[in-house]
Amino acid sequence: MSWKNIRWYIRYYSQFFPFTINTLLCLLAAYVGYRILYQPYNNAEPQPFRPFIILMGKLAFWFVITIILASIVSTLISWIYYIYLQKKKGTQLQLAFSTKTKNGKKTKLFMDAELHGAKRPLLGFVKGRLLYDDNEMTDKFSLLSNKHKKGSIIPISITGRSRLQLPDIKEYNLKGGLVFFQDMLHLFSLAAPQALSGQFHQPPVFKGRDEKDVAPKKTEDTDVRIDELRRIDGEYLNYKNFEAGDDVRRIVWKVYAKNRELVVRIPERFQPFASHLYFYASFHADIKKQWLNDGYLKEMLNYYKNHIWTVYDTLASKDFAMRYIPDQEFKLKEQLTENQKAQRIISNSSWQQDTSLQQYFDPKQGTVLCISSLTDIEELQQVLDNCNESTIVYYVKLSRAFKHIVAWGWLKRLMLLPPKDRLNKLRTKWTFSTMRYRIRKREKEIEVILQKHSVACTTL
Repeated sequence: MSWKNIRWYIRYYSQFFPFTINTLLCLLAAYVGYRILYQPYNNAEPQPFRPFIILMGKLAFWFVITIILASIVSTLISWIYYIYLQKKKGTQLQLAFSTKTKNGKKTKLFMDAELHGAKRPLLGFVKGRLLYDDNEMTDKFSLLSNKHKKGSIIPISITGRSRLQLPDIKEYNLKGGLVFFQDMLHLFSLAAPQALSGQFHQPPVFKGRDEKDVAPKKTEDTDVRIDELRRIDGEYLNYKNFEAGDDVRRIVWKVYAKNRELVVRIPERFQPFASHLYFYASFHADIKKQWLNDGYLKEMLNYYKNHIWTVYDTLASKDFAMRYIPDQEFKLKEQLTENQKAQRIISNSSWQQDTSLQQYFDPKQGTVLCISSLTDIEELQQVLDNCNESTIVYYVKLSRAFKHIVAWGWLKRLMLLPPKDRLNKLRTKWTFSTMRYRIRKREKEIEVILQKHSVACTTL
């Protein structure tokens, strides 16, 4: 068994240890209080008010002890009752995930949890924790509210709404959970395991609008008229069967000689309508395969997803319809809107090395192309050679994910605050990382290529 698995088992089974650090502190405080109130009085000088003060102190001491013991007993009873519900009725923690956008900008992930039939301890707490992916745990969340039947004061379940803040923008797989019953001072934490399964996703964050004039190339209907004519499929691309009235000069005699079928070329023409904007975002990473699970690449992926979603959401607010073309295959619910599908696709996408940029992007129908600092130089050159000024390229410089003031980062790490997450830790190391040199070199090469072509480019 690996050391990683050993650490996981220790961490998991320690959740069932009922005592906490508060238990030791409370016992120490109770011992000190008892010694003060019940130690012999050796002072020969009379103090008339001391017996009264000692009496009031003893009353307060035992009153607090009684309340704490009542809360502990209530916690034990609530925990036993819930274990009974689990075994007899199969009661489990019920979860529902949702996203909420604040001020049209930042999207947050929320979780609604419910324990049907459970009872809250007297002056105590009920909390939960989720297990997901590869033996990972969320922070504890609280279930603070009682749910009542209409017209009744008897609670039927305990509910709580919490915001989940997870490290990566992606889809997570639930592997289980834990429910904790705790007394008023968190002296005891009694755990009950939960059999949970399912998926939920952490959405990308909106970074701020970057307005840009764009016009779609793909025509699926004639509801939206564009300012300039667009060239559509023609002379050397499509053929159709010969019909009465067709120009005989467009007959393809080579096809007739081979198949004995009369077909004609469809002439190239210009269309004043274009209804759909096709949106491409390449996740192809031209790097070593062993780097794909590196911490730097994970943070770069989060940074890239946030900017892709920002660009998509900005363009989706315009008059024409959007079509997000993924470079990976996903199974999505049919009832999702186009925006919800795009958000889910972006969240679930990862760095991949199967579909290259040249295989993925179609210059004839794609209006917007998002690329990253991991894009292959040669393929980008070949793709841009087939694009014109109507193609808009959004170039996301991944090195900016770690941009910060080095001195301030070291000061916070050493003297003020410890790093809160993986990104803060990596920012400090980024300055001295070998990957930084390679990424920066690639970014300069991409910028040179973009400047040489006629496409409209925005660097993010």
